[in-house]
Amino acid sequence: MSAESDQSDANQVAETWDSGLPMPDAPLPEARVVKADRLSLVWLLPLLALAVGGWLAYKTWSEQGPTITIGFKSAAGLQAGKTKVKFNDVEIGRVTTISLSDDLDGVVVKAELTRDSERYLTERTRFWVARPRVTASHVSGLETLLSGAYIAIDPVTEGKPARDFQGLTDPPVIATNEPGTRFRLRSPTLGSLNLGSPVYFRHIQVGQVVNYELDPDGNAVTIDVFVTQPHDRLVFVNTRFWNTSGIDVSLSADGISVDTESLLALVLGGIAFDTPDMIDAKGAPATADQFFPLYPNRRAAHERIYLKKQRYLMVFSGSVRGLSVGAPVLLHGIQIGKVLDIQLRFDPDELDFSIPVLIEIEPERISVDEGVERTLVNDPNLLNQLVASGLRGQLKTGSLLTGQLYVDLDFHPDAPSASLEQRNGYTVLPTRPAPIAEVTTKVKNILTEIEALPLTQIGADLSGILASTRELVDAEATQQTLADLERTIADLRSVSGQLDATLAPELDRVLRQAGQTLVSVNGLIGPDGPLSGETLRTMRELSAAARSIRTFADYLDRHPEALIQGKGGRQR
Repeated sequence: MSAESDQSDANQVAETWDSGLPMPDAPLPEARVVKADRLSLVWLLPLLALAVGGWLAYKTWSEQGPTITIGFKSAAGLQAGKTKVKFNDVEIGRVTTISLSDDLDGVVVKAELTRDSERYLTERTRFWVARPRVTASHVSGLETLLSGAYIAIDPVTEGKPARDFQGLTDPPVIATNEPGTRFRLRSPTLGSLNLGSPVYFRHIQVGQVVNYELDPDGNAVTIDVFVTQPHDRLVFVNTRFWNTSGIDVSLSADGISVDTESLLALVLGGIAFDTPDMIDAKGAPATADQFFPLYPNRRAAHERIYLKKQRYLMVFSGSVRGLSVGAPVLLHGIQIGKVLDIQLRFDPDELDFSIPVLIEIEPERISVDEGVERTLVNDPNLLNQLVASGLRGQLKTGSLLTGQLYVDLDFHPDAPSASLEQRNGYTVLPTRPAPIAEVTTKVKNILTEIEALPLTQIGADLSGILASTRELVDAEATQQTLADLERTIADLRSVSGQLDATLAPELDRVLRQAGQTLVSVNGLIGPDGPLSGETLRTMRELSAAARSIRTFADYLDRHPEALIQGKGGRQR
């Protein structure tokens, strides 16, 4: 009922309003809220859509991987939404955006990776763009000619987590998970080495160069090499590394030396290492990132290192053409040092030139029977005694082919007496001229003596003798004597012909008769001849007579009275 009355009141108000009459001051109707008896099915669809959307959002958020930024010099070959991030040809992410860096020095690439890749994103992880590359050492990325460039990753689990990375310009030579050890070498120059240059051990490739950089002070180059397992256990603390790039040709006093490792090292450069066989032990195995010096060649690497060095000065007056810095200093044919410096000095007082040569000697190369305490360095008196005994320095030719000279220390007992001197803080060792200089000096002395001879007078005397001889030969008596001598020779030749015609048959007859006589004599005195038998019987009789005489002499020696009394006189 109340509802119907309310409706009628509302209708009356509406009619009054429509008629244009003023509305009475009646109270306005109040709204009442009526609760529905059940939920409307219209709301189920939005609720269901909201639940599905929330679940999908949660699923997407829970499965979403990390987002990283990578800085590159250029975005060549990269496309947002298309370029992939791969590891071992497995897709682990995709590039989302590419933008310029704030300093316009490169590009910043954002990429979304899979959730499983999060544990590989550390400060040591490396990224680079895989594209076709052809270098002297290797060819890589040819598969990207069809599939397009992609971002490659070298994952590392060790280290602090990171999300911002700086991409590499070139792909790394060795992956981080490659088994082996990295060592560091220091060299004055890089030479022909490059990334990927091989590392050899006894002509077998066991590693390669993975990085190089100039030291901050610019005085040397640090080269990183990687030696794979199990070859890295061949590197010890006493191991020597040397450069095998190209062909090592050296001209020295020993001649021409040519050394190369392989054809690959000839083209790309290379490094070799070995542990020299010495009395000292090889030492402990080398640790990772341990520094080693890089020697220029095999010979320098295998030279023993000596700590003690002593410098001396030698002054030469003759030519030193062929002597160079680094030339060896030999003692009895064994190298004990090298030449450090060669200078030319002029003495205005004497108006003469001299050539001081600075040498460096390693006394530890010389063994001393009385112990290491007595060496050339610790005992100066010993060096004085050696100089007094004739120790001198001399330049000698090491190779006739190259003409290189070396400094030879040897004993010359006939050398003039000398003593040690001091000049500019160095001990001056006495020298003597080179052998060729000594020969030149002797030749000069001989020529001087020859020039002192009265050659003009001797020539005049010889001319007079020749003139007298010519007069004697041309004299008439000499000609007559020669004619008589010729006739005498002709007569002797005629007599000799006559003797050959008359005496030769007679001599032949006499010789035949003498041969017949010898045959007859041989028949008489031969073993079967009659004279031989008679001679044997006579000899036997003479032997028996000699025995009888010896027996009689012995009897007389015992019984001399038998000469008076007879043999039986004593019995009567």
